[in-house]
Amino acid sequence: MITHPIADMLIRIKNGQMARLDRVTVPYSKMKAAVATILSQNNFVKDVERRTHKTKKSEFDYLDVGLHYGEGEGAISGLKIISKPSRHMYQKSSEIRVVRSGRGISVLTTPEGVMTSQEARKKNIGGEILFEIW
Repeated sequence: MITHPIADMLIRIKNGQMARLDRVTVPYSKMKAAVATILSQNNFVKDVERRTHKTKKSEFDYLDVGLHYGEGEGAISGLKIISKPSRHMYQKSSEIRVVRSGRGISVLTTPEGVMTSQEARKKNIGGEILFEIW
């Protein structure tokens, strides 16, 4: 049983990158799709596709995430999960800080959807900070 689906997705992506895989599959959810889209827009992953797997008795959706490599290394060098199921961390727009001197991003859930810290600061919106990635 997965207790933190977003962390599971991020770790699958990072482990796939460490194993030098081209693609990783992740179970689908709207939140994971939004996070994966943000990672794709910021060049941490190559592309994201929603696919359906059919078996005899059931079918389920999953995300097919293409991993991005640059100069022989993976695009993701590190990540830090901030909000956990046991402790949700919220920040006002004035408290949102820059990640790794601008080389990384943090991802937040806000009333207007999932967005990066830069977008949240521009729109003057706070929210729950999910993770930082660089």
